[in-house]
Amino acid sequence: MAAFDLLDFGMLLVIACLVAMLSRRIGLPYTAGLVLAGISLALLPFGLDLPLSRDLIFNIFLPPLIFEAALQMPWSQFRRQLPLTVTLAFLGVAVSAAVVAGGLHWLLGWSWLGAAFIGVLIAATDPVSVVAAFKEMRAQPRLGMVVESESLLNDGVAAVGFAILIGLVGGEAFAPASVLASLLWTVIGGTVVGCIIAFVVLKVAGRTSDHLVEITLTTVIAWGSFLVAERIEASGVFAALAAGVIVGNHGWRGPISEEGRPHVLGFWEYAAFLANSVLFLLIGSHEAHQPLALVSGALAVVVLLTLLGRAVAVYPISFLFCRSALRLPATYQHVLVWGGLRGAVGLALALAVPASVPEQREIVVLTFGVVAFSIFVQGLTMPPLLRRWKLTEAEEPSPNRG
Repeated sequence: MAAFDLLDFGMLLVIACLVAMLSRRIGLPYTAGLVLAGISLALLPFGLDLPLSRDLIFNIFLPPLIFEAALQMPWSQFRRQLPLTVTLAFLGVAVSAAVVAGGLHWLLGWSWLGAAFIGVLIAATDPVSVVAAFKEMRAQPRLGMVVESESLLNDGVAAVGFAILIGLVGGEAFAPASVLASLLWTVIGGTVVGCIIAFVVLKVAGRTSDHLVEITLTTVIAWGSFLVAERIEASGVFAALAAGVIVGNHGWRGPISEEGRPHVLGFWEYAAFLANSVLFLLIGSHEAHQPLALVSGALAVVVLLTLLGRAVAVYPISFLFCRSALRLPATYQHVLVWGGLRGAVGLALALAVPASVPEQREIVVLTFGVVAFSIFVQGLTMPPLLRRWKLTEAEEPSPNRG
């Protein structure tokens, strides 16, 4: 993994601050502004050579972003929506991936293996993109909870599917029992690791009221839970999610001092801003070098299949809950389909596709294309759609809508 030049990193921080100020002034979504800035940087005569890899995204950027999002998530609301979000995350990703893979195989003649890879890695909505976008748009609390928690959960299925495909590339046989065991280990193993590390480190935090020590210990929880889970081939996202929920709901009841709480929250808000800023600048800088024109026809097909797969998953699953307290209004369902943004996680998996897969190069380029569409088309149109449907935090939901 290439290292950042300190001067380049300092330049990225300055650019991130300027983009944040400008985006707020002109009403442009911050993530879109960052990607545009990254593209501009790459096209400059002295174009920066910035690294972007699966390890960089997973080991550096994802832990603070997942942890900070979970830190702000009330357990009671998260638990109430869990039957719905788990179904959307697990069954929904499987259905979406099948639609995309089948479409690529039959429409474009891709091998089943290559089609399955891209189906799996773009079927899951990206927690980084979704959480950043919906926080900025100030969606209604329940809508934001459903969209954000689903995006945090559905990484598990994508990771398991990707691991299964990697095994097939290596010559392993496909066995349903081993697939189920792998899925359970990914989810349960990651959750258990996050819970154990959070509770143990919070026990230590309860012995101090020094906010600097408390911040450091929460840093250990965030990266420790993620990296330990990944080391044992469980889900780092589930581990960081579980750890963040525990710190955000149990940590404030004693282990983290009353005086330390605003310092801890302020630190993690800044850490998420920093990680988000650098990550989307890097994505933009690498978008500029993708030969999207060479795959424009295939890209159009993949984008349409991605949207179709998302719709085929969301609407029937929502129907299953239509007579329960978890019923989703029609406008919420539309937001889940159109607001299911793709981003860093999909790119990280695409960059890790083995070179032995026949369509490996196309997978990387097309994933960048889908991410660009997600950020610039879906991301830019979501704020006006939320306002039109009166789904922002300032609006009261109508009981008759949907």
